[in-house]
Amino acid sequence: MVQYEYERPALATDCVIFGFDGGELKLLLLKREKAPFENTWALPGGFVFMHETTETAAKRLLREKAGIGNVFIEQLYTFSSIDRDPRERIVSVSYFALVNKTQFALIAGRDTIQAAWHPISALPELGFDHSEIVSVAIERLKGKVRYQPIGFELLDLKFTLSQLQSVYEAILQAPIDKRNFRKKIIGMGLLKQLDEKEQNVPRKAAFYYSFDKKAYEELTKKGFHFEL
Repeated sequence: MVQYEYERPALATDCVIFGFDGGELKLLLLKREKAPFENTWALPGGFVFMHETTETAAKRLLREKAGIGNVFIEQLYTFSSIDRDPRERIVSVSYFALVNKTQFALIAGRDTIQAAWHPISALPELGFDHSEIVSVAIERLKGKVRYQPIGFELLDLKFTLSQLQSVYEAILQAPIDKRNFRKKIIGMGLLKQLDEKEQNVPRKAAFYYSFDKKAYEELTKKGFHFEL
């Protein structure tokens, strides 16, 4: 093995996974089985193997520790504070994703006591520097959701306009004017109205819609910019 003149930090990755329960944005957390921060909630994460990229490691760790697979993740930020991990000098490349949490049955996998969704308005104390990572992810999400149609990732394939508005209000943590939101989102030409309405609701049933990804891709090629 090559001997290096300088010490090198260990490399890890941590994942901020957002879900939605119909009213509030949720965060996937794992209760740690081992020290440091034993029996404490933390983000899914771990060390990167020599044969892996950080993204490959992030996806592997999500499968092994929480049972989540086949999700699109995006790099968030690199966290490298000197004392961020009490074991040794560790640099973490973090990732984030939005998922439809109803599509996954969480498991308490390797080194995990419990895997659970927590509302971002009432998060428990987190180990390491994970509170900082979550704060950065939330701010990134608030900005990104205004110029990319990523909010649809949190919903089922079919949804009502009220459900879609609830997603954006949950992410932005602020109320949105109903009339302006609907006028703008429908005017973009990115939604397909389905020949199906809600069932068994104590009010006038609303039509379901779906996100037209093909239309979005075609519009983007022509210079269209999603903006809310």
